Amino acid sequence: MKAVYVREFGGAQNLEIRQVENPPAPKATEVLVNVKAAALNRADILQRQGVYPAPKGFPERILGLEFAGEVARIGDGVTEYKIGDRVFGITAGGAQAEFLTTDESFLAKIPGNLNFVEAACVPEAFITAHDAIFTQGNLQTGETLLIHAVGSGVGLAALQLAKAKAIKTFGTSRTTDKLTKCGELGLDCGIVASTDLSEGKTPRYFAEIIEYHNGGKGVDVILDLVGAKYFAANLESLNLKGRLVLVGLTGGAKAEFNLGAALSKRLKIIGTVLRSRSTEEKAEATREFVAEVLPFVAAGVIKPNLDEVFPVEAAREAHEYLESNRSFGKVVLEF
Repeated sequence: MKAVYVREFGGAQNLEIRQVENPPAPKATEVLVNVKAAALNRADILQRQGVYPAPKGFPERILGLEFAGEVARIGDGVTEYKIGDRVFGITAGGAQAEFLTTDESFLAKIPGNLNFVEAACVPEAFITAHDAIFTQGNLQTGETLLIHAVGSGVGLAALQLAKAKAIKTFGTSRTTDKLTKCGELGLDCGIVASTDLSEGKTPRYFAEIIEYHNGGKGVDVILDLVGAKYFAANLESLNLKGRLVLVGLTGGAKAEFNLGAALSKRLKIIGTVLRSRSTEEKAEATREFVAEVLPFVAAGVIKPNLDEVFPVEAAREAHEYLESNRSFGKVVLEF
């Protein structure tokens, strides 16, 4: 089968399209999927660079965490799918190939209003966002949410999920253009972070803007895809009993921790990652997605955040585009 292959770890120039061995035939509750489209994620870039290894049992040199395609074969224990079904889902690696074997618990049926490219935008971003803000962060109707890197795939998913439940949202981005686009999707207050804390602003920077637009209060939940760079400001920006959900570390992994702020506000600081979770945990996150998110997608209330589509032969260009930070939403490879 054809696959996007990392010839050696490093830059995008090391990617090539290679014929590789087909995945094993499905057993028990496994499904063989003929992949039609696969979206890119920051994790793919890190794995390609050699700093984010694939979990045990998944290919080191074939990237891809989410996909959309058709069921080609099924194991004898599969109950939810039949050959020919249109499906999408998550995996810990290997999605950027023509075929993929995965457990049926990580799949969902594609709603009729989505094509394969649109469907490939959905699983990783929306499962991650839903799990982070609602399951881990326990965000409730009537509360408020701050999304860092709101123009990213997960950020846009979190924004749509929050607006579907009429939750007031704040979001940060380094460019006003992305904040303007997010405003069209319902973002209540955008905060430009291009001249932020790294250029002399105090940890009160975000907090002051949020309090001004939120009746003098902080937010109840923060979805942070940045990390250390915003950590002190996050503590300042949270309301009493607020929850900080850490999902990404693009802004660094180490920060000073003001224990006093955490104690006085009775804050919760939650770290979460989807890729390395157990089979049971990922299956549960997928079930929650099917129950809570997919009806909104099928009804057109929530829409895929598609930015650019590249043919799989242009995988290098797709990686370079994602790394440039010009994308607004998901970048997809089409087979």
